[in-house]
Amino acid sequence: MTSSSDHHANTFPIHQTYLTNQRWFGGKGRRFEVRAVHELAWLSEPPGAGDWPVARVELVEIGYDNGDLETYQVPVAYYPEKQDRLEHSYIGEVDTQQLGRVFAYDALHDRSATVYWLRGILEERVTADVRFSRLETGDELAEEPSLALTAEQSNTSLVYGEQSLLKVFRKVAGGRNPDIEIHQALTLDGCDKVAALLGWMSGRWTNASGETVTADLAMLQRFLRTATNGWELALTSVRDLMAEGDLHADEVGGDFAGESERLGATTGEIHAELAKLFATATWSASQLSELADQMTSRLADTVQAVPQLRPHAPGVRAIFDDVRGLSGPVPVQRVHGDLHLGQTMRTVRGWKLIDFEGEPAKPLAGRLALDSPLRDAAGMLRSFDYAAQSMTTGPNTHDQASFRAVEWATRNRKAFLDGYAATTGMDPRDQRSLLVAYEMDKAVYESMYESRNRPSWLPIPLGSIERQLTDPVAEVDV
Repeated sequence: MTSSSDHHANTFPIHQTYLTNQRWFGGKGRRFEVRAVHELAWLSEPPGAGDWPVARVELVEIGYDNGDLETYQVPVAYYPEKQDRLEHSYIGEVDTQQLGRVFAYDALHDRSATVYWLRGILEERVTADVRFSRLETGDELAEEPSLALTAEQSNTSLVYGEQSLLKVFRKVAGGRNPDIEIHQALTLDGCDKVAALLGWMSGRWTNASGETVTADLAMLQRFLRTATNGWELALTSVRDLMAEGDLHADEVGGDFAGESERLGATTGEIHAELAKLFATATWSASQLSELADQMTSRLADTVQAVPQLRPHAPGVRAIFDDVRGLSGPVPVQRVHGDLHLGQTMRTVRGWKLIDFEGEPAKPLAGRLALDSPLRDAAGMLRSFDYAAQSMTTGPNTHDQASFRAVEWATRNRKAFLDGYAATTGMDPRDQRSLLVAYEMDKAVYESMYESRNRPSWLPIPLGSIERQLTDPVAEVDV
């Protein structure tokens, strides 16, 4: 079904309001309007054939003032009466010919509805516009109640019991999602550095321009129940350091450098696997110049939206200009694309990387494109700095705390690069100009993100840019 349904026009205002208030909606701070709502097949029993709720996926197509178009997935559970237990996920009230007057809720926060996703994968269900697929990995799966995780940003994840995790992509685009594509290849190759892929869901619809779109909508993975997020572990280490009087980062019981080195090794191992399983190439001088153009263009756009970045723009632009002077060849391959501590999990069996979807702000073609592994290394370097500086943003921050934060970040950045170099035989510090450019590009991206989502955090990327422009050698040659 498409936006020709009997109540789609009535849902435009409630979808627009609901999107605006969601953390995973990437259009906050921009003017937009809903152009169409595309309704896929019922995942539950059809209305009148079973109990409530009835549930389906609805795809909300929006347009921005500058002509950009995006599509967001909003799974909806409908009830004939208001559900107080679901007030936090209330979308709105609509009149329909098929259901009558009903109340709409985000189905991913409703345990009575989320069973349909797991059941669809278990049964490999196929309808006219929805397909569930299962990857045979030997895992025994059973229907279990779900719990929506609260830490998600660009997507929404559900944990079923202690066995599996379903990630539902909120922003969708036609084509294969790189998170599924990479996890499938690594799982079939026996790689133990990621959570095994168990299945996925895809859909097909006709967009407002009359084009048929097929896209991945969700993926099911093995749940890493013993895991701790790398970001949380890093923050704990920084807090331990800040709590000490005169000890240095290598003297504190919560020293993180050993873990950072092992994480660098794991990142190198996954890069080697991706180079083996997917295409590789090299960039010439002209292609490096194109990369510099892309970075410079993002800088210009961000300066317009974040005027606080303007004083640093000339120095950042000079770093990007240095990339134009590189001669190549530079090896490129499939990479993670958005690597930071929040995309890592520490388990009893070591580090694992998650979320290979790429940078949310990029179009799908950009997330599928080959890139230098230095982009991932630079993303992790930024993350170490981010973790440290996040503990020094309060009004009572003193010079000693700032010094300790820089010391912690420097120690862990070095450890990560040491682990990566020892595993791959390629030291990112040997390609300093490109590594610095990637890190600056990431900081520029963070400036835009924070200005739209967490303005109080904006000083972190801006401060990092200022420090690196002041002493770039110390930032990389650690």
